[in-house]
Formats: sequence, structure tokens, C-alpha cells
Amino acid sequence: MTCRTAVALALGLSLLAACAHRPPTTVPALLDRVLPAPVLLLGEQHDAAEHQALQRDVVLALARRDQLGAVVMEMIEQGRSTQGLPSDADEARVREALGWTEQSGWPWPVYGPVVMAAVRSGVPVIGGNLPRAQMRSTMGQAELDGLVSESVLQRQRDGIRESHCGLLPESQIAPMTRIQLARDRSMAQTAAQALIPGKTVLLVAGNGHVREDLGVPLHLPASVGHKVVMAQAGTTKDASAPPADAVWQTPALPPRDHCAELKQRMPVR
Repeated sequence: MTCRTAVALALGLSLLAACAHRPPTTVPALLDRVLPAPVLLLGEQHDAAEHQALQRDVVLALARRDQLGAVVMEMIEQGRSTQGLPSDADEARVREALGWTEQSGWPWPVYGPVVMAAVRSGVPVIGGNLPRAQMRSTMGQAELDGLVSESVLQRQRDGIRESHCGLLPESQIAPMTRIQLARDRSMAQTAAQALIPGKTVLLVAGNGHVREDLGVPLHLPASVGHKVVMAQAGTTKDASAPPADAVWQTPALPPRDHCAELKQRMPVR
């Protein structure tokens, strides 16, 4: 091999590598990159409308391919499901089956199109999140700390501190982290139970829950294959690659002072 040939080959390989890491720009291209997978975890930023639009489009695309087995959602409590409802069920009936009320904290106009896309496709929507009624008892279950390694546990605790802008008393950090761990475990268990051979279970949750190094993937059985897609609005301060198999880029959101908003809701004493 001549030097010129070697240089050309190296350049070609580097270009291929660059293309492999370039964010996909169409839903079919995204699915081609990450499928087949028994479980596909699709992360979002909750206030990015483009991310819920992506979820709806992924549901429809998987259904058209006859690859969608179920949709598991963080926004619905474990134990709730549309299983058994006809594909032409109206929204009121679907919301009743899922326990989706105005007090649930998740706006139906935002997530309803995702849910209804699955229902209309004849695919069950299943609640994956830890039920609210279990959260208080979960905070005191110290055995949950052992679900992950010490380093992951510490990173989860640091994340709780940071996301609450340092406003939480230190005594609440460990209990709040246990809720996070229990939610991840709950969603992992639900997705694993919903598996159908030859099809994909789509899990929709916040980016913090789907990330490969901290979230639901750590709680899935080793025998359950999975892929992670994280939707990202704009750029982040972190220069490292997101802990995912693919990233879906959307425009940056208007700047918000999250900590100022949080301080209004939980004033420092």
C-alpha cells in the first residue's frame, strides 16, 4: 500500500466515523441506526415540544413497520394501561384507563398525541412510573441504595442537589435519590414485562431516566437488549458525548432561570 493510498483510506475511515456520530435528521434514519432492539429508551426534555412530537412520530413509524410492541411512559403510574381498549377509544376513556387527571402533573395536550398515536395503532400504553402512593415509604427504604454502585449512587445524589439548586436540606438528598432509583427500577421492570418477541417496547421518559450510565438501563435484566436515544434542545456545556446510542437535536429553548423559579416555589428558610 502506497502512502497516498494509506492517507486516502485513513481519511475515508475518519469521514465514516464522523458520519456515524452525526445526529440523524429523520425518524426513519434514527430508527435504522438503533434498531433492532427489544427495548428502545427515548429521552426528552419535558418542556421541549419538539421532543413530544418526536415521540409521536417514533410511535407511528414503529407501528407502520409492525415493530411496536408497547409504549411504556414515565408520565403514567405503574399498574395503569390501555390494554383491552379498542383502537377507536376516545380520549376520555383512554385518560380514565390511565388515571390521567389534571392533578397528575403532566399536561394531556402535550402527551395526549403520543398516547393516542399508540392507541390508534392498536398498541397498549403502559404506566411505568412509581405510584405516588408508594413514594413516602420509598424514601425510607435504605436497601434501594444498593441497587447501583457507590459511584452511581453518589452521582445520583449530586444530581438531586444540582437539580434543586442546593435548596434541599442535606437530610432530604438520600430519600429523594431513593425515589429516583425506585422510579428507574419501576420503569425497567415494566418494560421487561412488556416484551414481545420480534417487536420493540418504546420507553418514554426524561433524559435523566434513560441515560445509559445512571438510569433505567442499569436496572434492565442483562438478557434484555436495549438502545438509548436522547433528545437534546440546543447545545450543552458538557463537551463529552451524551450517554446514549443516538442524539436527536432540536432548536435551543428560550433561556429560563430554573433556580429562580424553584426558589419561588420553595423559599429558603
